[in-house]
Amino acid sequence: MREFTATGEQAIHDIARRHGFSPDAVACMLRAVLAGRGRMAQFSHPEFSGSGQWMRGGMTMISDMFDATLKARVERLCDELSRLIAGDAGIVEPTRSRGAGAEPAASIRFDAPSAGGGWWPAEFGHPNSAGAQNDMRYAYFAGPRRLAIDLGGSVTVYDTLDHRIGGVAQTQSGSRSFTFTSQHGVVDVAVLPKIAPQAEAQQAPGPASPVASQRKAQAEADVVGTIEKLAELHRKGILTESEFSAKKAELLSRL
Repeated sequence: MREFTATGEQAIHDIARRHGFSPDAVACMLRAVLAGRGRMAQFSHPEFSGSGQWMRGGMTMISDMFDATLKARVERLCDELSRLIAGDAGIVEPTRSRGAGAEPAASIRFDAPSAGGGWWPAEFGHPNSAGAQNDMRYAYFAGPRRLAIDLGGSVTVYDTLDHRIGGVAQTQSGSRSFTFTSQHGVVDVAVLPKIAPQAEAQQAPGPASPVASQRKAQAEADVVGTIEKLAELHRKGILTESEFSAKKAELLSRL
């Protein structure tokens, strides 16, 4: 979990007072915006109606799609936090640990997803997010629910389960472990199941079980229903064209 300086803590309390959220909620959002390098955030907190996401100059989505007032407040909060990060106000502690001999926190570079790269399995297609830190690089694929991490030329693939990953960071301890940010907060990559090399390509497409088929049908129905609700919000002018298109594309990628 990111540690904030005294300046950072003061900024969190000031921003919380101005926006009408608790300091805990603002700190949670600030960590999410930091993970997205000030350009995006995937967050989860009760004061924001649960999980949601924000993109600078683009889209803001919260779980309660009909609470336009809360959505606008969350968007304003994220915009201010993005400006705070861009101002480099010294809000984050320069080390991961306050103990003796703590190593400096390495900078994280979050790259725009690219069709290039080529180091991840080709069948995953275009990554939703990608980045690099030191000798580690990652690519996240929302559709197949896969996370690929390349560490010094060795690629490991993980099943991301229900996580919607916003960014991956390498810890500075000798264990060379990793964490990622999702709608569930900051999570250790070690909790994700590893996919054995070539296991996906070797799996025979056997008949789906009745339970799996039922779950798939329910998931498809949920996606269609959500898109219909979003379309109605777009028709009423609550969602802009870009917000509606972006969320629709995200939902369709899950099918």
